[in-house]
Amino acid sequence: MDISRIHINKRLLLACLIFCTVYGQTSGPYFMVTFPAVIESGSEAKLCASLLRPNETLQMTIYLIHNNHSRTLVEETVEEEFHRCSQFKAPEVDGQSLQEIKVQVKGESFEMTEKSRVLFKSYNTLTFIQTDKPIYNPGQTEIFELKATVFNYLPKCIMVKVTPAPSTHYTLKASSDGQYSSCLCASGRKTFKWTLTPSVLGVMNVTVSAEAEQSQTVCDNEIVSVPERGRIDTVTRSLIVQVGTWKIPTRSWLLCPQGDSVSEELELSIPEDVVEGSAKASVSVLGDILGRALKNIDGLLRMPYGCGEQNIALLSPNIYILQYLQNTGQLTAAIRERATEFLKSGYQRQLNYKHFDGAYSTFGRGEGNTWLTAFVLRTFGQAQNYIFIDPENIDSAKTWLIKKQRPDGCFIRQGRLFNNRMKGGVNDDVTMTAYITASLFELGAEVMDPAVSGGLRCLKSTIGNLTNTYTTALLAYAFSVAGENDARDQMLKELDSVAISGDGRLHWSQSALDDSDSLAVEISSYVLLAVLTTDQLSTADLGYANRIVSWLVRQQNPYGGFSSTQDTVVALQALALYSTKVFSSDGSSTVTVQSAGGDSHKFDVHQNNKLLYQENPLQDVPGKYSIEVKGSTCVSVQMALFYNIPTPTETSTLSVKAKTEGNCTKSFGNILSVNFTVTYNGTLASTNMVIVDIKLLSGFTLKYSTFVERVDSKDDHVIVYLKEVLRNTPMNYELHIKQVLPVKNLKPAVIKVYDYYQTNDQSETEYSSHCA
Repeated sequence: MDISRIHINKRLLLACLIFCTVYGQTSGPYFMVTFPAVIESGSEAKLCASLLRPNETLQMTIYLIHNNHSRTLVEETVEEEFHRCSQFKAPEVDGQSLQEIKVQVKGESFEMTEKSRVLFKSYNTLTFIQTDKPIYNPGQTEIFELKATVFNYLPKCIMVKVTPAPSTHYTLKASSDGQYSSCLCASGRKTFKWTLTPSVLGVMNVTVSAEAEQSQTVCDNEIVSVPERGRIDTVTRSLIVQVGTWKIPTRSWLLCPQGDSVSEELELSIPEDVVEGSAKASVSVLGDILGRALKNIDGLLRMPYGCGEQNIALLSPNIYILQYLQNTGQLTAAIRERATEFLKSGYQRQLNYKHFDGAYSTFGRGEGNTWLTAFVLRTFGQAQNYIFIDPENIDSAKTWLIKKQRPDGCFIRQGRLFNNRMKGGVNDDVTMTAYITASLFELGAEVMDPAVSGGLRCLKSTIGNLTNTYTTALLAYAFSVAGENDARDQMLKELDSVAISGDGRLHWSQSALDDSDSLAVEISSYVLLAVLTTDQLSTADLGYANRIVSWLVRQQNPYGGFSSTQDTVVALQALALYSTKVFSSDGSSTVTVQSAGGDSHKFDVHQNNKLLYQENPLQDVPGKYSIEVKGSTCVSVQMALFYNIPTPTETSTLSVKAKTEGNCTKSFGNILSVNFTVTYNGTLASTNMVIVDIKLLSGFTLKYSTFVERVDSKDDHVIVYLKEVLRNTPMNYELHIKQVLPVKNLKPAVIKVYDYYQTNDQSETEYSSHCA
């Protein structure tokens, strides 16, 4: 593998990403500023600026800012489109310095300011570059070649010695030449090789050092020199080592001692077929039920987000967390900056799924989707309190939705419902009308608004005829935000009669036979929103809400989200509202976690560390643990198990089979065809959106695939999006993978298929190279 080529390609990719970053909106003036993300200390750097579609006289100023000192790089006053590239001298820094490029564009009716970071770095004379590695299966004797390349940027020759750090996590074997010292003259490079065999599971660090050493050897007719600076360069790379299927079962509690103490017990157990050495466990404590989501605000779900609904669903929780922190006086400048950066990038991505008429759809093509358009509308409306949202994007979405309203006030459903288990004993247009009407109220619409009053008229006509728990919960929330208290109370009374209670907790499901965790979370969250959305919140209301929250918290994943996108969005909105209602800056508690074997941990939670994520590893796995909380403030406690098991062979209503084909005549560089078939044999006519997650064979990369809705490639996984899978209709697909790294004893890789909105409907299989 050509290491220098890999290095160059990464730099080109970075430059392209920066070049493609567009600030502002396409409907009015907007600008684009490009510069390298990393600039060498003291060097001449290039900066290009463009100002497009000016509709008045505008002044563009670009600053370099560091430690509250600014330096003007560009200052132009323009009336027409402007394009200019210029050089500027990078500041001298020791080591590295993260600074800001600030762009300000001002006119009489237009003003926008954006900031982007740039890293100034002084480079060592030696640079170590390591090859990309595949994920591989330890214990199954997969072996691959590790390469390290050393570059000499000095004008003189040096003698370089390369040494890998010893480790118990892997073994390194010298390559055939076994030479790890070499002459390296000006602008020269040398690649050193080992064979690596892992011996542990999990994240494994590989460290290699390159050192210029004293030597009497003559290199290229000159005596080698030893530089005063940058004599040693060390680089560490992390590898993920896994086998079989990764599992992370969790258990969460919201524990409120209220001046006394409260306790829980839990048995940490692992399956008999657990992969040896893979089991780990941890306990984490926070003084806020939204703290876990805040910590993982960029990764509430470890799921793909390559379509319009998934992108907006990852964007909206940022808003609810910001609102909660702002309303309770906990919003810091650092949190606000981090969250708004995610909002800006998510907003720009969402515009990729916009249609010319203002609607949005899952993949940005085909017919507009009323549900998604309403979802985008409510999210953009709330986001404009924190970032700039082009008003045209809000107005056009609202206009498109209003055109879908019938004379009786009901909105027509166009496009698919995201989760087909929402359907039940009510017309889908009623569910859609409740969602759109609630969205319009969240945007600040008044009851006199014709679209809103029509929507309420439609919803009121269904009272007494509802047999669908999801729709009833959604109507309860819509009537709550509308201030229609009589209708709200009637909906809540009906919901209370079908509530599922036990152990002081309360929740709802679509039906007694429905095992959908995702839909139960969403329904229960809408009920919680309805209970809390009232001008006169009583102690009884808070007690009722607390029982729902106790159940919801138990459903959270390790990252603060839930099982899919829609349930995460609605649940975090509800939990944010609940947290705002019950917030108190007073009080403190002590959490003691102890095992029968003597493993003990203590955590203190008080007003100054409510949002601090505290986590400790647990030693006794398997084992029995007790949790005791003493004090006066509520705490969120979660225990998580992490382990691997062999790839399961049993299937659910969704299944996948795979095999490989191809020419095996080459010793290296073969292209294989991976043919896989997805089948659904459940009770519904079709699935929701289906994800096929294909782990690539070690040493292979994706070459191309047959047509599907969308294909993403990330790390060593290929993510295939299927719009739906029809019942009892096998669907066949093909992708081609190419070997780019030789691996000995190549082992199978896993393909996982699952319903995006019902993630427990999943199955896995393995595939292998028929050439191995």
